[in-house]
Amino acid sequence: MLQTALLVLLAAAPSGPDALRGSLRERIAQVQGASVAVVYRDLGDPKDSVTVEAERSFHAASTMKVPVMIEFFRQVDAGKLSLDQPIPLVNQFRSIVDGSPYSLNPKDDEDSALYERIGKSVPARELVQRMITRSSNLATNSVIALVDARRVTQTLRTLGAPQMTVLRGVEDAKAYAKGLNNTATAKDLATLLAAIEQGQAASPGSTQAMRDILLAQELNAEIPAGLPPGTRVAHKTGQITGVLHDAAIVYPTSRAPYILVVLTSGIPEEKVARSLIVDISRSVYAHATRKAPSAKQ
Repeated sequence: MLQTALLVLLAAAPSGPDALRGSLRERIAQVQGASVAVVYRDLGDPKDSVTVEAERSFHAASTMKVPVMIEFFRQVDAGKLSLDQPIPLVNQFRSIVDGSPYSLNPKDDEDSALYERIGKSVPARELVQRMITRSSNLATNSVIALVDARRVTQTLRTLGAPQMTVLRGVEDAKAYAKGLNNTATAKDLATLLAAIEQGQAASPGSTQAMRDILLAQELNAEIPAGLPPGTRVAHKTGQITGVLHDAAIVYPTSRAPYILVVLTSGIPEEKVARSLIVDISRSVYAHATRKAPSAKQ
C-alpha cells in the first residue's frame, strides 16, 4: 500500500520547476495575509530550482543559530576555539542597546534542562549541539558571547549571504523594541546549507560535524513531517509569535540531496503555518523524486 501511494504521488507531481512554482504559489495563496518565502535547490541538478520571494527579509528567529554554528566551527578550524573547552554557564547577558543586563526564562526555552547546570562549566561542543538540536536559547547566547555576533555576520558575507544579519543573542527585549533584530532570507539560508553540504562552509571535518548536528534535530514537525518516514533531514527550525521557519537539507533515497527553505510570517495560528510548511515540503519531495527509480514490486 505504501509503495502504491508513493507511486501515485510521484505520478501526480508537477512536471517541472515552473509547474512546481505555480502549485506552491497556489497553496500559499490559501493563507490570507501570509508572507512566505521558499527556496528549493536540487544539488544534483543546478537547473532544477524554484524560488518564491527568496530575497524577502524575515525575523530570523532560531534560524540564526545556523550561521552561529558555522562561525564557531570556523574559529575551531583557525585554532581560536576548542570543541572541548569548558564554558562557564551563566544566565546573564548584555543588551546591544545600552549594555544593561538581562536573563532568559527557562519556561520560554525549548531546552529548560540546561538551566539546571548554571554555575557549572559545559563543553563548547555540547552547547553548540544543544543550540541546534534542541534550539536552546541559553546555549545560543553562550555561544554568541564566545564567537561575537559581528564575526558571524562577517562570515555570512564571506559565504555569499549578503542580507542575513546576526546582531545579537536571543530575548534581548530592549533591542527587539527598537527593531534591532536578527534577519534572514530564504536565499541566504539556502546558500549556507549548500555550503555545509558541499564542504565549503568550513574544513571537511567541521562541515561533516555540522551536518551530523543538523541531522540530529529533535524538532521535526515542519519539513520532515511532509516526507516519507525515515527520510534523513539536516535542518533548523525557527519560531516566535507569528513566525515559523524551517531550513533543510533533504536526503531522499537513491538520489542527490536537495535544499528546501520555507520562511513564514503573518500567520497568527501556528497550526496553519505548520500545515503550510508541511504541504510545501510534500509537494517539493514529489517533484524532486519524480525521476527516481520506481520501487520494486
